[in-house]
Amino acid sequence: MTEIDVQTADEADGWTCLVRVSDARGSSEYRVRVSRADLQRLAPGASDPTDLVRRSFEFLLEREPKESILQTFDLPVIGRYFPEYEATIRSRV
Repeated sequence: MTEIDVQTADEADGWTCLVRVSDARGSSEYRVRVSRADLQRLAPGASDPTDLVRRSFEFLLEREPKESILQTFDLPVIGRYFPEYEATIRSRV
């Protein structure tokens, strides 16, 4: 079973999220930046990005192994690799 742990740190223009993905093969850590505008666009009404980031990693892990995910990125970058990301994530949040 895969575990996704998200810790958020508030910043002036949004958040930095530290994400740890653990499974039977070990764990990997990531740093994801989420702007306030991204949060409102992808998860309207949410007060912090924790759930959005967790669901975004679920989305990524359905498509690639954790070792293939970028270590540091801005959340909208996912849409460059997977054009269906924003529509899919909005339906899940």
